Amino acid sequence: MEIHARAPLRIGFAGGGTDIDSYSKDYGGSVFNSTIGMYAYCTLIPTDDNKIVFSATDRSERVELEAVPEIELTGELILHRGVYNRIVKDFNKGKPLSFQMYTSVDAPAGSGLGTSSTLTVAILEAFNTWLQLGLNQYEKAKLAYEIEREDCKLSGGKQDQYAATFGGFNFIEFKKDGGVIVNPLRVDRWIINELECSLLLFYSGKSRESAKIIDQQIKNTKEKNEKSLEAMHALKEASVVVKDAILAGNFDYFSQTMREAWEAKKKTASIITNTSIESIIANAVMHGAEAVKVSGAGGGGFILMYCNPVNRQRLMDGMNGFSGGRIFPVKFCKYGVESWIMKKE
Repeated sequence: MEIHARAPLRIGFAGGGTDIDSYSKDYGGSVFNSTIGMYAYCTLIPTDDNKIVFSATDRSERVELEAVPEIELTGELILHRGVYNRIVKDFNKGKPLSFQMYTSVDAPAGSGLGTSSTLTVAILEAFNTWLQLGLNQYEKAKLAYEIEREDCKLSGGKQDQYAATFGGFNFIEFKKDGGVIVNPLRVDRWIINELECSLLLFYSGKSRESAKIIDQQIKNTKEKNEKSLEAMHALKEASVVVKDAILAGNFDYFSQTMREAWEAKKKTASIITNTSIESIIANAVMHGAEAVKVSGAGGGGFILMYCNPVNRQRLMDGMNGFSGGRIFPVKFCKYGVESWIMKKE
């Protein structure tokens, strides 16, 4: 028997950063995002040899361990280890599990598409199916968040776990009491078609450690840095405006707010942009982009570009290979994390 799971990556339109506890627990946060047709994958194969094998095939990392109730959260593949520990502790009465696990992600780590959180969700879903845990969507997302942020001590917000779990277009609210409300949006098909014709992703080839950026945002928020706080408030407001613009099919307003939100984002931490990113953005605008923003925390990774479909090919030609980067189309995905069982003869 093999359990297969996959969870979709996401692009954030506006509000990213307001899902971090240091901000949302004082002011409340909100983001508007959507999942796309790029995924994190997990295959789990139960065994009876009292061994645990973790293999991240896209990163050429492999760890083989004895099947014990708790493994150290150090070294390679810390997320794999973290999920295992919580599953054994919370759902298997402390009894060790024996299996082989193979994972991969369609985008590199640090790309700004929520890869780490999405992978955590995919791994968790594989265990959920294997052990028939019956976790609902909110329980999966909350547990994935706890594993990544509390158990593994990795800095970040909450939006990625919920996006990967629920899928589709969502307006997600982060309450002062720590609660999360996911509002699925019914976006007209013609609007989704227009977005897919108008949006492109450019991979700069430079991944970044989002934790460093997020740590600076946390520091600025805790210290009540006025410039940073005003920018965070503007990002939260932009999440509502961009959501309303998309639902109404008002693309002029959408591109205007996307530009304004990027300017606000840059004020939340000094390392969100750099000369390389600004060069890429300038080149995109020169070739027809009407709005450009770095996906995720910033600092590198994927850059989201919006253009009139008339200029789509011009923009693709002008960007492909620029600064060593690559162009990717945007295809939206309406389903969240999924899993299935492959039975062997």
